[in-house]
Parts: sequence; C-alpha cells; structure tokens
Amino acid sequence: MSKEPTKPSDSLVQQLLNERRELKIMVERLKLDLADAQVSGGGSNPQSKEVEELRVEVERLRYQLASVRAEVTQLREERDHLRDGIGKALAQLDAEE
Repeated sequence: MSKEPTKPSDSLVQQLLNERRELKIMVERLKLDLADAQVSGGGSNPQSKEVEELRVEVERLRYQLASVRAEVTQLREERDHLRDGIGKALAQLDAEE
C-alpha cells in the first residue's frame, strides 16, 4: 500500500537521473571536440567560431545539469516528506484500531 504513492516520484527521479547522465555524456563529448579543435587549429582559423559555440554549449549544458540536480534533490525531499506523511497516517490508523 505504501509503495503505490512513491512510484510516480521514483520514476520521475529515475528519468531525471537518466537525463543528467545523458547531459554529462554530451558535456564530455563537447569537451573532447573543443580540445580537438584547439589542438588542430590553435583557434586562429575559421574553426574558432565553432569552438566558441562549443564553449557556449558546454556552459549551457552545465547550467542545465545544475538545474536538473537541484530538481532531483527537491523531488527526493518531496518524496521523503510524502513517505513520512503516509507512514504517520498508517500509524494513526493502526493506533485507532
């Protein structure tokens, strides 16, 4: 009975964790691309615009990752609060019987 209310929140947390993992992978790939572009051209050729775009994208992804982390933390706290409430309600029902 107590597992039903936690399923949506648990699945949401899992979804956010998967999204976070994908963003981390994307950030690492962009870092590698950026390093390759810097080594191959030194930033003084037409690729420098692309390198700057990659830097901007990396920063955007870092911000998005931080936002997802904060949301996951908030959802975990909410889940724990709901579990505590359910536990207290069940305890009260048991005490009344």
